Amino acid sequence: MRWAPAGKTAGARRWREGGGAGIIRAGSFLFIGNFTMAFYWFKALHLVFMVTWFAGLFYLPRLFVYHAAATDAAGIERFKVMERKLFVGIMTPGAVLTLLFGIGAYLTSPRPYAAAAWMHAKLALVALLAGYHVWCGFLLAAFRRGANRHSHVWYRWFNEAPVAALIGIVLLAVLGPVSR
Repeated sequence: MRWAPAGKTAGARRWREGGGAGIIRAGSFLFIGNFTMAFYWFKALHLVFMVTWFAGLFYLPRLFVYHAAATDAAGIERFKVMERKLFVGIMTPGAVLTLLFGIGAYLTSPRPYAAAAWMHAKLALVALLAGYHVWCGFLLAAFRRGANRHSHVWYRWFNEAPVAALIGIVLLAVLGPVSR
């Protein structure tokens, strides 16, 4: 049984009937004063920024493929600018916001996800993706210094890693909660 504030106010009734007023309330129309609604907002924004992050994770290594094969100075400089803008302006903010809204969804979740094995597997894949993101940053820095050590063929294979992670994460997130 949930604890509810004393009295027969609409707020007390709303608390007992499924939402619980929370720290997020603050009169915000977005969260309507309950954790369940906050969870869905966090989850939606988590998905929006995940798409942004993955767009960068798919495209930056593809730019590396073309950059590694480029031979003209103008083309090489163009790739350096494109790669930096993608990494700094799209990928990294997408990654940070994906993680922040994912944490928000996790903390406001109406289900006990903390003990779920599928959530641990998903978080492990997310940690690998964060490492991949950092690795892309190191590769970007090597290109910027003119110290790239990999061929365009290597980058074609490198480009495939986020695909496997995306498939695993989506399957775990969609099928995990219903697999009990």
